[in-house]
Amino acid sequence: MNEQQLENARELARERRAEVGRTQQAVVTAHTQKMKRKKVITEDIILSVDNLHVSFKTYGGNVHAVRGVSFALRKGETLAIVGESGCGKSVTSNAIMGLIPQPPGRILDGKVMFKDVNLTNMTKKELRKIQGVDISMIFQDPMTALNPTLTIGEQLMEGVLTHTKASKAEAKEKALAMLRLVGIPNPQERLKQYPHQFSGGMRQRIVIAIALICEPELLIADEPTTALDVTIQAQILELFEEIQAKTGVSIVLITHDLGVVAKIADRIAVMYAGKIIELGTKREIFYTPQHPYTQGLLNSVPRLDLIAEELQPIEGTPPDLFAPPTGCAFTARCPFAMEVCEHVHPDTTVKTATHRVDCWLQDERAQAFLEIAQK
Repeated sequence: MNEQQLENARELARERRAEVGRTQQAVVTAHTQKMKRKKVITEDIILSVDNLHVSFKTYGGNVHAVRGVSFALRKGETLAIVGESGCGKSVTSNAIMGLIPQPPGRILDGKVMFKDVNLTNMTKKELRKIQGVDISMIFQDPMTALNPTLTIGEQLMEGVLTHTKASKAEAKEKALAMLRLVGIPNPQERLKQYPHQFSGGMRQRIVIAIALICEPELLIADEPTTALDVTIQAQILELFEEIQAKTGVSIVLITHDLGVVAKIADRIAVMYAGKIIELGTKREIFYTPQHPYTQGLLNSVPRLDLIAEELQPIEGTPPDLFAPPTGCAFTARCPFAMEVCEHVHPDTTVKTATHRVDCWLQDERAQAFLEIAQK
């Protein structure tokens, strides 16, 4: 190797080292920006649900699907509503969105306040003005949430053209921006494609883009990761976190997957037989659960540190909501049930400023209430 070749080799090595350095710096910068971009939760209440009751008329009688649900959501916060199938999670989310079919469904009592507006008093025409604009929803199955006869671009642009005064060109630019935001590669080409040309994870990203394209303040996500494999689930959850940090959107997350909850929730509402039986921060629910049902849910989750031990399922079945029990609905399945539990529904016991539970085990007045019930 002559002197010139040696110098060329050294120059090439220097360029490669510089390129590696630039790449490492880019990775560090991106990581730093991601760490800095944390979501901001304010004390402003954006959604308030108060004593919500929803029933459905069937041939077998009235099903009392939601029985006195109450909670509040702050701006920028993620509240997860968890519970087994049939507990009333999705009915609650549909009631918030004004999507309860009437008949057979009916909101018997309570109110849903979005900022200063009572959604339960609004007509269908009035609700349509805020659905998809101020409040948006991601439905359970991304495979069926999209129209197979329309391109992705048409479905994205529809909301913008319907709810704003944007031109088609402006709507297209907005659609392209949303596809970039949710991580769809080659958005210009993808805009022309149909739903069947996308994978399940990509379809879910598109559903999220459609829900967010009009920049809603409140997003309701009903089982957004149910039909996806674990790897895609993780990507979608990271996407939720990034979008919330960028936009400040408040999220009500409906799920039965406690792994999803542990990843992105700030607070958790545990629902059973149409009622919220425990509400607290993520740390309070996971580390100091107070209701036996919450404890049962956590015990039934597989854990790597207890791989040799059997899972502990919750024995029994949920109560019949055609004729809900007068006392605690979990009594028949509860290993700690007392006589008072069967006759009187427990009042809410406030454990901390952020943690509340409906359980006689936490109420010092249990014996007094039992004596009153027996009289």
